[in-house]
Amino acid sequence: MRRHIQAALLLLTGSAVLHISLLSQVYLRYVKEGLRPFLIASAVLLLALGVVSAVRDGLPFAPRRPEHRERADDQGPVDDGHGHDGHDGHGHGHGHDGGPRVAWVLFLPVLALLLYAPPALGSYTAARETDNAVARVSEFAPLPDADPAPLALSGFIARVQQDRDRSLAGRTVLMTGFVTPAKGGSAKDGSWYLTRLVVSCCAADSRSLRVRVHGRPAPPADTWVTVTGTWHPGGGGELGTATAPVALDARSVERVPEPVNPYQDTTPLLP
Repeated sequence: MRRHIQAALLLLTGSAVLHISLLSQVYLRYVKEGLRPFLIASAVLLLALGVVSAVRDGLPFAPRRPEHRERADDQGPVDDGHGHDGHDGHGHGHGHDGGPRVAWVLFLPVLALLLYAPPALGSYTAARETDNAVARVSEFAPLPDADPAPLALSGFIARVQQDRDRSLAGRTVLMTGFVTPAKGGSAKDGSWYLTRLVVSCCAADSRSLRVRVHGRPAPPADTWVTVTGTWHPGGGGELGTATAPVALDARSVERVPEPVNPYQDTTPLLP
């Protein structure tokens, strides 16, 4: 890859990162919100490097020829008196600064960010994780008086398996997430999973939160829905114990738009 193409790659990369982090919120599909300033700073740095590289090589991105080569070309071949014209007989028909051709592959992710940004992680990732990533809660606040009571998935999971006061008993709750189909023998009863993925830094370290949903047919995978229902007691321990099933008897399932930040397990707003 020639140097002026490298400059173009730096400019395109900086523009792509700046586009998803400053001019839109697409970056939330890949990293946490707190990393936005670092993305913007990186984009500005890449753009600056691209401009410096472009100016160094001559605008508009045309590589400059060394002056001694230009003078040699103007004088033509020089005979050294032995029948040689100044060349050693080994023709060099290629440049030494071209770099490996595989470097062109670097343009693919840059163009993807500019033309079609990859979506956030979804059911494909969640289906390969089994443990619910929920922190230990020492004391639970009272459930909201609203009916249904809005809960984040992490809050529902924690109350099901940790709340000794059994605050979920007889209560109708409302939660939002995306659909992950159940697989194998667990799918025979028609159940499916309401899912959220949460991240500590970026999509690479995502962890899943899943609640099994009974009583309503599964929408298509990765569809974002709001589910209203009550705790499903079958097939496990008592409510408030570690073996209690993290499941819901659904009364209604409504499709909703994907949130701006798909990795934030937030409490849904009541209509």
